[in-house]
Amino acid sequence: MAATTSSAGKPATISGVEIVLESVTKRYPNQKQPAVDNVNLTIPAGEIVVFVGPSGCGKTTTMRMINRLIEPSSGTITIGGKDALSIDPNELRRGIGYSIQQAGLFPHLTIAKNVATVPGLIGWDKQKIKARTDEMLDLVGLDPDMYRDRYPRQLSGGQQQRVGVARALAADPPVLLMDEPFGAVDPITRGLLQDELMRLQSELGKTIVFVTHDFNEAVKLGDRIAVLGNQSAIMQYDTPEAILANPANDMVAGFVGADASLKQLTLTRVRDVDLIQCPTVTEGDSVDELRTLLAGRKRQWALILDDRGRPMRWVNPSHLAHASSLRGTGMPVGEVVSVQSTLQDALEALLAESTASTVATGSRGEYVGLITIDTLVSHLSSMREEHAHDHEEGDHKAVDAESNEVAR
Repeated sequence: MAATTSSAGKPATISGVEIVLESVTKRYPNQKQPAVDNVNLTIPAGEIVVFVGPSGCGKTTTMRMINRLIEPSSGTITIGGKDALSIDPNELRRGIGYSIQQAGLFPHLTIAKNVATVPGLIGWDKQKIKARTDEMLDLVGLDPDMYRDRYPRQLSGGQQQRVGVARALAADPPVLLMDEPFGAVDPITRGLLQDELMRLQSELGKTIVFVTHDFNEAVKLGDRIAVLGNQSAIMQYDTPEAILANPANDMVAGFVGADASLKQLTLTRVRDVDLIQCPTVTEGDSVDELRTLLAGRKRQWALILDDRGRPMRWVNPSHLAHASSLRGTGMPVGEVVSVQSTLQDALEALLAESTASTVATGSRGEYVGLITIDTLVSHLSSMREEHAHDHEEGDHKAVDAESNEVAR
């Protein structure tokens, strides 16, 4: 993030540090070929860098060598300018957050004790640990009073994953390693967790190394993506925009796929486009006044909001025909997207809605606007025009350079 253009938005502060891998190799006994061969990579401070590649290519092995859960056979790894191989492994790991698939929580410990694991190991006092635990639960969207004394089995998969992230961040590490952390949850929950991670990163500015086999997830989350081949050979290391526009080779193009233009929707957040507005009411408002308001509109839908401005139900003239009150009137709002969501998320939510639009909400779940198919089509058209203009400018510069060369 820092001075770069981030998929998740620039953080208010950067608390992460740079990670540098130089000639990092991992060989296992009785194997002819190394599992990871001569990786050279710089991960900038405060950015999300995503490792993506086929199963067995070495991406998880490469990531685990950063905190020495797997020891490198050769090469050097520096974290914030310090040689990771010169630090005691246990001390090193306590300074690096680690989040894995299915959260990896201790089933016999309460949620509070799970989150407090690393602060306890490094000697924080009880009051500081309690305050930090509550702060972390609140940060990941879990009410401390409701969840601190529960056990992992009493939480949903998505809630457990949030606790896993809270635990990884509890000791305020500069680096967070995430090994397919959202791979075991359903697609809707996965999208919400991705949005939550981007919101957290916008506040915290950690250095995050994220492993996934899902290229769409890589595009959504990554400031940079490292597309890895066999033995973690780096096929391309660049921003999502650059990789989508110019895949380095056939393998990378295979990851990008034929729907590259639709993947462009993953590069834009809901907060970055102009949202459409519709009439909003509360349950205490007048049915007659709403009926009159909708009668003069081309798009005859309104939203009923609760007392905190959160969307509850859609309502149209057919719902109002025999209604005497807005209480219980209309149909429930389906899947919503947040301002952190991508336009790709909005498209998926939109296709499931009978209203031909999806509701966008703010950080507290409050209604902020609507996204429609027209919103998405307009955005893709403007992106195509922008790319065509950039391509035309590039051609002109090439011609000018050739002309100057001839003149010399």
